[in-house]
Amino acid sequence: MYRFLLSRQWVILTLLALVLIPVMIELGFWQLHRHEHRVAQNAQIARALGAPPVPVEKATSPGREVPGSDRWHPVTATGAYDTGHEVVVRQRTSADEHSIGYYVLTPLVLEGGRGTVLVNRGWIPAGDDLTRFPEVPPAPVGQVEVTGRLMPDETTAESGIKDKRGLPPRQVMLINSRQRAAALDGPVLGGYIELTGTAPAPRAKGQPELVPEPDHDSIGPHMAYAIQWWLFAAGVPVGWVVLVRRERNDRLAARGKAAEPATPVPAA
Repeated sequence: MYRFLLSRQWVILTLLALVLIPVMIELGFWQLHRHEHRVAQNAQIARALGAPPVPVEKATSPGREVPGSDRWHPVTATGAYDTGHEVVVRQRTSADEHSIGYYVLTPLVLEGGRGTVLVNRGWIPAGDDLTRFPEVPPAPVGQVEVTGRLMPDETTAESGIKDKRGLPPRQVMLINSRQRAAALDGPVLGGYIELTGTAPAPRAKGQPELVPEPDHDSIGPHMAYAIQWWLFAAGVPVGWVVLVRRERNDRLAARGKAAEPATPVPAA
């Protein structure tokens, strides 16, 4: 009755079903792990953003690699901007993620000769000529106190941004304190500050658009995707059984028709 399962067509179909089931289950667990990672990351971001600010020189030091646990931690720094060594970071998006422009990266020389820290003052539009240094809103003059989020140095491996060479003057691809230290005088603290506020407030209008804090409320669709994959995995054997029963019934119906006696033709 079920000998048709040994046919080439049904053997291939059965093997395909046996392969799909574990693959779909594994894809479900992969999405589950992504969900768990996102939840843990959101919790870490929330803890970091809610922590009390600390002086930046207590959170990092020259040549130090900022650990992931310190990312987004609020920090403060007091000093004077070194606009002579200001650069822009290419191919960065605005807060609405619709416009491409630059981040303005300005060194802040800390008071008391405690070194220099890089400050990402925010985003500006790119303009028409990408080969020239753009018009950058001036940084505050004199001593200022900045607040912001501590960020680790960017690398190509982590960010996926290729560190291109031969760029126009005062333009870079990555925010990296070790790279910028070669052009600056004195020690440069590891990582950089993502600016959130300045005191006193800048007098010049049209300041760079501050980088928004990271989203730590959305958990994404990964859990829904995991459930979908597991439902697909459960549906494969159900579908296989339905097809087998349908094939069996079709064959029985065809066999019954073939066994019916032929209707005699009446004589003329």
